[in-house]
Amino acid sequence: MKKTGARNRKKAVEERKLKHVKAIMTVTGIDHTGIIAAVSQALAQNQVNIINVSQTLMDEYFTMIMQLEFDEEQIGLAQVQAAMNPVEETEGLVIKVQAESLFNAMHKL
Repeated sequence: MKKTGARNRKKAVEERKLKHVKAIMTVTGIDHTGIIAAVSQALAQNQVNIINVSQTLMDEYFTMIMQLEFDEEQIGLAQVQAAMNPVEETEGLVIKVQAESLFNAMHKL
């Protein structure tokens, strides 16, 4: 009985991986308080998980790259980008979301 349960759990994990999409999001703009909070809150409200993040300041310019993961059956790539539009406007940022596979293909030599 345990083997069947283990197989079912393994199958569920494999199916979950198939439904999940990874994406890269870039965020740029003039630095100010609350950028990370606004971006992460909007992602969380849309069930988008932040896997990795890197951010830096160059003089007054804020830049951030995030690796995201989400269930494509719940929200699509275009919907993630659309969900970030209000954050862009409110915070004065430029936010771009693209599939990780496309990002990787564009940056190969």
